[in-house]
Amino acid sequence: MLLRPKMQIKKITDITVEILKDNNIKALILDSDNTLITLDKEPLEGIKEWINKIKQSGIKICIASNSIKHKKVEKVAKYLEIPYTYFSIKPTKLGLKRAKKILQVENNENIAEIGDQLFTDVLGANRMKMFSILTEPISEEKVKLNNLKRKLEKKILKKQAKK
Repeated sequence: MLLRPKMQIKKITDITVEILKDNNIKALILDSDNTLITLDKEPLEGIKEWINKIKQSGIKICIASNSIKHKKVEKVAKYLEIPYTYFSIKPTKLGLKRAKKILQVENNENIAEIGDQLFTDVLGANRMKMFSILTEPISEEKVKLNNLKRKLEKKILKKQAKK
């Protein structure tokens, strides 16, 4: 199922190097908004240390954000010292292919895409046959349409959990 994440976690920093290696992950594609930073552009607590631990393990990392705000994504990437692509248009394959090219990892099965949205991050990763990891959003949505989307995501995830 395209909307079923391979793994669900509370926050990105809960993922260990061991979990990634156990799943044969050699590279990570990370969403930015509400995964690495709050909607107020504050970094998730402990994210820089987590990124450094992942990099030290030899796992490659790249940000693929749907944001059209180049400078915002660039600022996060510079802070974390990792490459990025923006305006990824997930769940299309375009931005994930750009990130894969940056990462230089041949097999999609060796790449995990981590993000907070079912309809963009998980769907995009599953369409690319990548390992999809869904996090909880780190801050509350401020836009009504996004709140509606979050409610729908919760219903889908609850239904999946029953199966």
